[in-house]
Amino acid sequence: MNIHTQAKKRSMLAIALSAGFWLSSSVASAQTQYVYADVIDTRPVYQSVTISEPLETCWNEQVLVKEDRHGQSRTPVLISTIVGGAIGNALGTNKSSQRVGAVVGAVLGHSVGRDIVKANHKPQHARYQTVQHCEVTESYRDEERLTGYQVRYRYNGEEYTVHTDHDPGRKIRLRVDVAPVF
Repeated sequence: MNIHTQAKKRSMLAIALSAGFWLSSSVASAQTQYVYADVIDTRPVYQSVTISEPLETCWNEQVLVKEDRHGQSRTPVLISTIVGGAIGNALGTNKSSQRVGAVVGAVLGHSVGRDIVKANHKPQHARYQTVQHCEVTESYRDEERLTGYQVRYRYNGEEYTVHTDHDPGRKIRLRVDVAPVF
């Protein structure tokens, strides 16, 4: 290396070291203090929100229990339809009248069979059962929620305003950073 290059490197190193020393001395001279200031006014801050809640409403209702007709026999209706068709066929004199007679006899026999089933059916008393019905609906309500406090305080003869999460009381704690200005 030549002498000029070594001198430049030493010069750059000296500048860097002095800049680092200057920065560290200014940071070292900065101070953080905590002080208390007088609170002038504190006001709660609210926000209006709409809340949705499910609301279940239930009621009891008396309902008529219908009888089960699946257990009744269809045999009398079938037999009377067949017998009516056979009698109508036997009364006919030719093929055409036998067919008409069979159809009319079957219809009449079916009607008679239904009447027989109804006549043999024992009447039952009506029976009621209590059934609970429920319905879910949405219920809406407005609510005011506390979001914090607007605090006005005095420090060094000046007034300041800040938003805080809690009520500070009569005094508010401040952090004061002191650093030299160059």
